[in-house]
Amino acid sequence: MPFSKLGLSPAMLQGVQAMGYVDPTPIQLRAIPLLLEGRDIIGSAQTGTGKTAAFALPLLQKLDRHAPGPRLLVLEPTRELAAQVETAIRDFARFTDLRIAVVFGGVGYGKQLDDLKRGVDVLVATPGRLLDHLGRGTCRLNLVRHLVLDEADRMLDMGFLPDVRRILDRCPRERQTMLFSATIPPEIETLIRWAMKSPQTIQIGARRTPAETVKHVIYPVADMQKTELLLALLDQVQYDSVIVFCRTKHGADRIAGHLKRNNHAVAVLHSNRTQREREQALRGFREGRFEVLVATDIASRGLDIADVSHVINYDVPQHAEDYVHRIGRTGRAEASGDAFTLMVAEDMKHVRAIERFISQKVARVKLENFNYRYTALFEQDKPGQQSEYSGGARGVRVHGGYHFAPGRRRRR
Repeated sequence: MPFSKLGLSPAMLQGVQAMGYVDPTPIQLRAIPLLLEGRDIIGSAQTGTGKTAAFALPLLQKLDRHAPGPRLLVLEPTRELAAQVETAIRDFARFTDLRIAVVFGGVGYGKQLDDLKRGVDVLVATPGRLLDHLGRGTCRLNLVRHLVLDEADRMLDMGFLPDVRRILDRCPRERQTMLFSATIPPEIETLIRWAMKSPQTIQIGARRTPAETVKHVIYPVADMQKTELLLALLDQVQYDSVIVFCRTKHGADRIAGHLKRNNHAVAVLHSNRTQREREQALRGFREGRFEVLVATDIASRGLDIADVSHVINYDVPQHAEDYVHRIGRTGRAEASGDAFTLMVAEDMKHVRAIERFISQKVARVKLENFNYRYTALFEQDKPGQQSEYSGGARGVRVHGGYHFAPGRRRRR
């Protein structure tokens, strides 16, 4: 079914056409008619499926034209997601007179105050900075008719749910509410019962399943050789662009320093970086000026980073869902990609939790010609034991119970 059959107005269809969209994605096909009817919805879809357009197009149409507001409020967990969603909504609304603004922390208040003073129809915000504006009296939510809670489970992880409740208390009870979340833990179920009216659930794709085009493997290694193995992988494996995920901000800075000293063009992305530094990192990575992006989980969800050929989990994620989100940064839009995970002994319980979560065993791999020091992890798979794994790193051969990845020089 084309966009023209979904009940969208000419202005919205013009915006869709200008963005280069051809056919609606599954979540757009299901969400747009429901939102045009005024229904509350709970949406679940894998990254890269067109979620923003699914809620933005029908809600912009319902706003119709500029009026006092804000009337549509979109809450995002991070600055990057807020900025990205604001840009997309502005593009969709380009053939209307609707005014869109974004407010988030880490930057000055000047432009945000100017935008709010002029009056906006759509406000995209992070919870903390929005509460600042509410406390200062520079923003009011009494005219909000439509509310979007995006990446709700991520907001829960970041401790934002109390702030979200305070914000919702400032919004009218009579409103249309949308919630998007990869998982629905009990805290979010409570929020749903409190904030929504008979919501319709839309689930697209298996939330526990990595993209079928991603080949993912695990590299067991002694803790003392972890950084050495990362450098060897980057030196031997052919790649176009790589995201290296670290558990902590300090760890990301340390790994980026090692990579820079070994002549890699590296950008760093985590919450201690200034907004300008974060924007420069993302822009440079997208444009190819940086071949490696070292990041914390701030980059694992929702960010529009296309054509990533490899993801490397320097640290095993402690939550199984985060593994799926991280490796979802590659293999997007049916493209192929590789996801490598470095595993030390203390990571075993997290790896087993990930394998249970995705219902498959991930192959253990040794890098060919790497001078390994012994680790008890090498005893996990006995010689000759076949791994429960389909796929694997491209061109991998099996020897003594382990897969060996042949070295391949990276492109410059």
